[in-house]
Amino acid sequence: MEQVTIRDIARKCKVGVSTVSRAMNNHPDINPETKEMILKVIAESNYVPNNSARNLKRSNAKAIAILVKGMDNMFFNNMISVIEEVVRKKKYSCIIERVEEKANEVDSAIEIVKEKRLRGIIFLGGNFTHPHEKMAQIPVPYVISTIGAVSDGGKPCASVSVDDYRESYKMVDYLCGLGHRRIAIITACEDDISIGRLRLNAYRQALLDHGIPYDPDLVFHMTKDDTYSFATGYKVTKEILEKKTEFSALYATADTLAIGACRALKEAGLTVPDDISVAGFDGIDAGEYYIPSITTIRQPVEQLAAETAKMLFSLISGKEEPCSKVYDGELVVRESTKSRIAQQ
Repeated sequence: MEQVTIRDIARKCKVGVSTVSRAMNNHPDINPETKEMILKVIAESNYVPNNSARNLKRSNAKAIAILVKGMDNMFFNNMISVIEEVVRKKKYSCIIERVEEKANEVDSAIEIVKEKRLRGIIFLGGNFTHPHEKMAQIPVPYVISTIGAVSDGGKPCASVSVDDYRESYKMVDYLCGLGHRRIAIITACEDDISIGRLRLNAYRQALLDHGIPYDPDLVFHMTKDDTYSFATGYKVTKEILEKKTEFSALYATADTLAIGACRALKEAGLTVPDDISVAGFDGIDAGEYYIPSITTIRQPVEQLAAETAKMLFSLISGKEEPCSKVYDGELVVRESTKSRIAQQ
């Protein structure tokens, strides 16, 4: 019989791992009803905390974990495949853990390190705004991948990414160069201060550099519960169309959003790119084979993934100090965008 884990309890209770941990440790910062419900589920599930794992010497462990926040984002699929291959060649095992959108990824990391014999952690996705004191609680080396350069209270964390601001600017500059002046954007929720904020700020600056006024009515945010999925792109685009906002191009800050957007536009009787140009970001395989194929910023997946794994193993071996490595993306022009200059 498979052993019940703290994440199993969290899923049953529909709460984060950190909330389960607070209930188990009698932490005052938890709703009494929630605590009672969690403890009841723990008792019914015969869950036993794996305290022995905490006392094992991690120097003998041969496992790392990949914590993924945003499993619906197809961009991560290829990343994970490449990382797994590197890990396998190092004769390590690889544990893949999904982190719920509302969960705290650092709390999840701390708990999985307690339960598993881990040597290191890779974070894919998420919103890293955690204070130094929080990050310092992670007892093993870690690399933050695809999220951009971040710091731990002024001290740089190990990270691998593209420059999201620069690459987003590149895309909006391209759309402006095609003659588009009414460019709608689908981006992360309003309080996102990582990738979503960077890509939105670049959008704003590119418009300004082309003499195009920034119009907040053209900015459409995902909600906190939304993921970077086809469904979200479809849903948000339908909301855009219902508002009857005038636009000639739609920049979706992920290819999955762009593909969902194309479906909503088609259902509304609009043709891509003749009526509306659509652009994405990431360079996932599905965007190349969709009809019309999606103009995008292609991230160098293989390089990002390989460097992420390489950096983690260097940290584990003590050969490297935490640093940030930034790669260039590539503007890939396909069928979903069209010039409006001749039409004006």
